[in-house]
Amino acid sequence: MERDARAFWIRSPGKGEIRDVALPEPGPGEVLVRTVCSGVSRGTESLVFNGNVPPNQHAIMRAPFQDGAFPGPVKYGYLNVGVVEHGPPDLLGRTVFCLYPHQTRYVVPASAVTPVPAEVPPGRAILAGPVETAVNALWDAAPLVGDRIAVVGAGMIGCSVAGVLAGFPGCDVRLVDTDPSRAEVARALGVGFASPEDAEGGCDMVFHASATEAGLARSLELLAPEGEVVELSWYGDRRISVPLGEFFHSRRLTIRGSQVGTVSPARRSRRTFADRVALALRLLANPAFDTLVTGETPFGDLPRVMPRLASGELPALCRRITY
Repeated sequence: MERDARAFWIRSPGKGEIRDVALPEPGPGEVLVRTVCSGVSRGTESLVFNGNVPPNQHAIMRAPFQDGAFPGPVKYGYLNVGVVEHGPPDLLGRTVFCLYPHQTRYVVPASAVTPVPAEVPPGRAILAGPVETAVNALWDAAPLVGDRIAVVGAGMIGCSVAGVLAGFPGCDVRLVDTDPSRAEVARALGVGFASPEDAEGGCDMVFHASATEAGLARSLELLAPEGEVVELSWYGDRRISVPLGEFFHSRRLTIRGSQVGTVSPARRSRRTFADRVALALRLLANPAFDTLVTGETPFGDLPRVMPRLASGELPALCRRITY
């Protein structure tokens, strides 16, 4: 069994490097996984890479298998797909998803991996993380048949939400973004598209995922009376203003926070984290989600490419890392 591995570390804000890792011997109930591909969750990982995680969020923002601490050195990431090389017979040789950072091989409890369905390619399965976030958001919001829904912010999370909503009967779903090229992504997902200026109001609910002050303000403007904004953005250490004047009170509007660290209260008594990941992977049987993977980078080039992703110089929804 090969015991050597390499991992991507953030040495300090804005600086990345690859380090050698000596793997432990897998114990009972553990698996050794060889990574096939991983994904850069550009929004969150950019905040981590640039050192923008607020001190009071250091514990909350820890990834499940993070090493080190914010702002660095830290090994961070959570979109990993690999093949089990050592472990229980029912997992041996299977392709699995794990909330693990960018590393060539790793040892984790068998309970930490979820088998990828045969109909989902490994390169698409890295999207289980954002689609899981979308599942939790929809459990929080509980859209109804025929709802008018806007998703403001066509990044990885917003597009994942729109992709899941595309299958809701009778719903009019619009992806809203300042980048007109995102219209092609919306078309592939089977939803409408509009610029913030042209987006139609009267929405029953709006999912906000642009991580901008202007996006949140526009989300509130798009709501019908007694409508709800489901806030999915992570702002890091930035403070933003929320327009609670204007129509906020007269229309009795609501802003609801949603995050993936806990299972939505609507399903918490009946669904586990593992159930949620398994559902996300089943939803990824839809090939339309391939449009969310924008570009590939070999693992060895990650220290050079990550600063470009974090600065926005290299645009991406989800960047796939190949091994």
